[in-house]
Amino acid sequence: MITTFANALNTGLRRALEDDPKVVLMGEDIGKLGGVFRVTDTLQKDFGDNRVVDTPLAESGIVGTAFGMALRGYRPVCEIQFDGFVYPAFDQIVSQVAKIHYRTKGKVIAPITIRIPFGGGIGSVEHHSESPEVYFAHTAGLRVVSPSNPADAYHLVRQAIALDDPVIFFEPKRRYWDRADVDFDAPPELPMNRARVCVTGEDATVVAYGGTVATALTAAKIAAEEGHSLEVIDLRSLAPIDFDTVEASVGKTGRLVVVHEAPVFAGLGAEIAARITERCFYHLESPVLRVGGFDIPYPPAKLEKHHLPDADRILAAVDRSLAA
Repeated sequence: MITTFANALNTGLRRALEDDPKVVLMGEDIGKLGGVFRVTDTLQKDFGDNRVVDTPLAESGIVGTAFGMALRGYRPVCEIQFDGFVYPAFDQIVSQVAKIHYRTKGKVIAPITIRIPFGGGIGSVEHHSESPEVYFAHTAGLRVVSPSNPADAYHLVRQAIALDDPVIFFEPKRRYWDRADVDFDAPPELPMNRARVCVTGEDATVVAYGGTVATALTAAKIAAEEGHSLEVIDLRSLAPIDFDTVEASVGKTGRLVVVHEAPVFAGLGAEIAARITERCFYHLESPVLRVGGFDIPYPPAKLEKHHLPDADRILAAVDRSLAA
């Protein structure tokens, strides 16, 4: 059926609640209101306020409580209302949640899914439009994923909840209203940690994730009209990263452009560039290039279209790569 990204998430959460009585949703305004973006709409009405819990405005308390519940056999799903609000919970996530598996030699698990709407493109301000994914991708013990389309939103959230590892689940908020056909009864097309080749091409590889995948696909269409063939890869998983799929593509095209909304300095693109340079050095025809946000705090809404990577900036990087 044709559905939105937000509704696909809602359906995935609903199926998880139906399948396992130990799944509990927690977050600010997720119950009666249904969440700021209505991702949890009607779930409290249908499952009760013991399964879909409106919490105080206290992110550290939300994640700390979820951690305790996970140790007692539950599978809590936390919603952090906006990306920039996750920092009060950062200590709980990196000091406790991420460490428990290794601290106990695998005897204790923390099956927690932490949903974080992230990124810009909705005309909002700092703390509401940030891209903090690299902090968590850097933290050993955490899985980090980001769907880019409704089908992946549905399948990835169910896979994340079923996993025994803690998962940071980044939802590109400017894609909540994107629509696509989703078969809710079909099995997942890919494992959780596999990247997807969205478009095949021969001239250059463009790697993106979350909100920038649609932008990369737009760039590929424009490039095709200009006679260039771009291969677009949606990472889906940011920790671990499916470097094998990226390597296979770069081995064919000889060129790589990495796109993300976060600032380029020390962003995820830097790690991808380093790894692919190591693994594909003799296949590369030009240096790996990165297209991202600028090294500034997120700008006022009227300037965000200049801050966020667009198709023109991606294509400019592709032109530089092809000219090298």
